[in-house]
Amino acid sequence: MFTGIIEAVGYVANVTQQQGDIRLRVATQSLDLSDVKLGDSIATNGVCLTVVTLHGDGFEADVSRESIAHTRIAQWQMGDKLNLEKAMMPTTRMGGHIVSGHVDGVGRVQSRKADARSVRFDIEAPADLCRYIAAKGSITVDGVSLTTNALTATGFSLNIVPHTAEQTTLCDLQPGHHVHLEVDVIARYLEQLLTGSKTASSAITPSFLAENGFWK
Repeated sequence: MFTGIIEAVGYVANVTQQQGDIRLRVATQSLDLSDVKLGDSIATNGVCLTVVTLHGDGFEADVSRESIAHTRIAQWQMGDKLNLEKAMMPTTRMGGHIVSGHVDGVGRVQSRKADARSVRFDIEAPADLCRYIAAKGSITVDGVSLTTNALTATGFSLNIVPHTAEQTTLCDLQPGHHVHLEVDVIARYLEQLLTGSKTASSAITPSFLAENGFWK
């Protein structure tokens, strides 16, 4: 699990195709790896990757076909900058929100404009993800925990304050760029609770909540 508070910006050191999937090498720059061991997780542009090899200047991770299908990792090239965050610890401040590192889809930057000292972005989201996005709610963009300003016809808008722009790759985003999106996990669980599943014997519905005093 992660918080969406970026610890360092690294870059792609190498991408190797291996029998249908990918071995990725990441140069971590200023990220402290002294407490990282093999098998640990590092969020890399919002993608939870498992460390399989450690180097003095970074790590390597294997990327499965499932991850390739739902992310832009296959398009990454040497030198591309990456937002990095180590997995949270019990003592970590929850400065962002609960982030799993499981990318839900790829969005696209529609517009960028200055808004006082911050930068305002409109981002298009896949249609099947829009129902999980709420105004003033949490969303993860390329691994960064952010708050949406408002919903748009095709996605959402948000502002990037100067500190976030300086400490992440978001300052480089321009219209047409694609970004990893992870919706708030609470929204997904709420939907499951309210609608149930095909195998569930019962589901929590509005009528159930009303009958038990939780819904008026």
